[in-house]
Amino acid sequence: MFIINDLLFRPFVSIVDSLHTMALNEMYDIEALQDELKENQLLYELGERPEEEYRHRKRELEEEIEIARDVHQRLTSGRVEVKS
Repeated sequence: MFIINDLLFRPFVSIVDSLHTMALNEMYDIEALQDELKENQLLYELGERPEEEYRHRKRELEEEIEIARDVHQRLTSGRVEVKS
């Protein structure tokens, strides 16, 4: 029974784990968030974004970057939990 489990389920679990990691990397792309933060700053400096909107979006992006860093740290340490 253990041999069947090893042959049938381990490859499946490995594939699901790889897909999960890829999805998290895509969802929490730190570089893309940092680029968006720079774009927000540039739009504000060019006068195309009001200060209130700029500050609000800046706070949102900084929070998202912190979350993304936490997710990436958990991924590298292997401490990712899937909750439903």
